[in-house]
Amino acid sequence: MNAVDLGVNLFVALFALADPIGNVPIFAAATLGATAAQRRGISGMIALTMIGFLVFFFVTGLALLEFFGISLAAFRIAGGILLLFLGLDMTRDDFLKAFADVDPTNDPGDVRGYARRRFQRLVVPIAIPLLIGPGAISAVIIQAGEAREIGAAGWAAGLGAIVAVSVVTFACFSVSGLISRLLGEVGMAIVVRVLGLILCALAVQFIIVGLGEATNGFINLAASAPYGDGGH
Repeated sequence: MNAVDLGVNLFVALFALADPIGNVPIFAAATLGATAAQRRGISGMIALTMIGFLVFFFVTGLALLEFFGISLAAFRIAGGILLLFLGLDMTRDDFLKAFADVDPTNDPGDVRGYARRRFQRLVVPIAIPLLIGPGAISAVIIQAGEAREIGAAGWAAGLGAIVAVSVVTFACFSVSGLISRLLGEVGMAIVVRVLGLILCALAVQFIIVGLGEATNGFINLAASAPYGDGGH
């Protein structure tokens, strides 16, 4: 694998795992009543959070998990359980309403203040674990091993992929107002429920893969990686 392959592979993996397009309805509901500038403000803070966390795990690799004595399998299982609860929540009728509270103190000209208040509420669950979940973290940790073998070009390609995915996420969330108007309330509810079902399936897959790794093959490989991708 060369640096270009590493960068492309990591970008595709992170884009699929973070799914910024699929998460637009949730972000749109959470920023109901916001101006375009305010949406860009909170989108920028979420994108910077993605860059910070993913670069941190890309640089530290497995060292952090080893420091705390946590195996990657245990990390997958724990993250899968967290995602499963979130996915089940997303199938409820009132999931979007939980985010759609309008800030009565919101001033349309107050971009920084609004972004800060919304970010404090949305850092969980939108930034973590929807965008920065166990799959995304696992992907950057695994690719960090490849980057170490390639050298400086590999590290640069990996960092470039992380920044590119974060920029795409910023762009998708910035136009969430337009998308929400096109989908309407019913359309957004349908998309979120479908996303919740996919998230539940993805969470179960993380748990199965983690159990397969932790039990040294007790779980059938065909179940833990049905498409031969190792759950990544």
